[in-house]
Amino acid sequence: MRLLKLVPDDTNIDFLKWRKVASFMSFFLVVISIALVAVRGLNLGVDFVGGQSVHVEFTGEMPEIGDIREEVGKIGLGEATIQQFGSDKAVSIRTALPEGDQAAAERAGQQLVAGIQKAFPTAHTGQVETVSGKVSEELLRTGAISLALAMLGISIYIWVRFEWQFGVGALGRLFHEVALTFGFFAVTQIQFDLNSVAALLTIVGYSLNDTIVVYDRIRENLKKYRKMEIVPLLNLSINETLSRTVMTSVAVLMALTVLLIFGPDVIFGFTAAMLLGVFVGTYSSILMSTPVLVWLKVGPHSFVPRTSAGADGAERVASRNDDGAVV
Repeated sequence: MRLLKLVPDDTNIDFLKWRKVASFMSFFLVVISIALVAVRGLNLGVDFVGGQSVHVEFTGEMPEIGDIREEVGKIGLGEATIQQFGSDKAVSIRTALPEGDQAAAERAGQQLVAGIQKAFPTAHTGQVETVSGKVSEELLRTGAISLALAMLGISIYIWVRFEWQFGVGALGRLFHEVALTFGFFAVTQIQFDLNSVAALLTIVGYSLNDTIVVYDRIRENLKKYRKMEIVPLLNLSINETLSRTVMTSVAVLMALTVLLIFGPDVIFGFTAAMLLGVFVGTYSSILMSTPVLVWLKVGPHSFVPRTSAGADGAERVASRNDDGAVV
């Protein structure tokens, strides 16, 4: 039985030929994404704008999530976020924080509880919890700091693990993917909440894995083919890892597509962001992270060869023959 191969072993595509066009397109899309966020803004969820949350448990048969959302919408407190919580007969319902003082928030909480109990007699509600604007601002600030530190930490790791040129390339790639994801949320107005921050952090982690694979092959080839020009060497490295990149991305995209179509509404934003992030990440690993190495003039001189002591005690520089063996 022959194994399925999406990419033939003898693939030899000149990806770097399109590096200027790809870089221009990526720069253009990043600028458009930033402009969309600035003009349209993000549809921030209750986590970031404040709101009220109540835990509801049903003693009988649990209604459909869509029916619960419809009944809560009739209460008049705005769009609600409903998530299954704890058991298969319990949900968490979150609504936006009403305008006014603490008394207005308490009245809205009582109205929410009364409306739920009237619509669903078998429902038992817990205490209404209020997320103030101050707490939501802190969550937003913490989420932004976490995302920035994750990107910076990954770039520093790649810098130390490889060379500074690779760190710059990784940071540019991560910024590209995160910016396009923010642009996606701005243009679609899908609710941006803590799940969306989790999606962004997951995209950053996925990109790290893919970046390390490609960069590690580039480093090996830089040591193995010391006289090869940098553009052919980068093309060779991309083609050698292309099968792994495509197979991994296709498998993840298939799973995310099924989850996007059949998954619950509460993770729709997370899944959509992940779907876009994996697609953009695959494109970035091929056409975004490598051109930077050309412009920053990375080459065999970027890596200090290891030395070993010979039989006469003198240190000798390790090198490789045409087959890649250390001599």
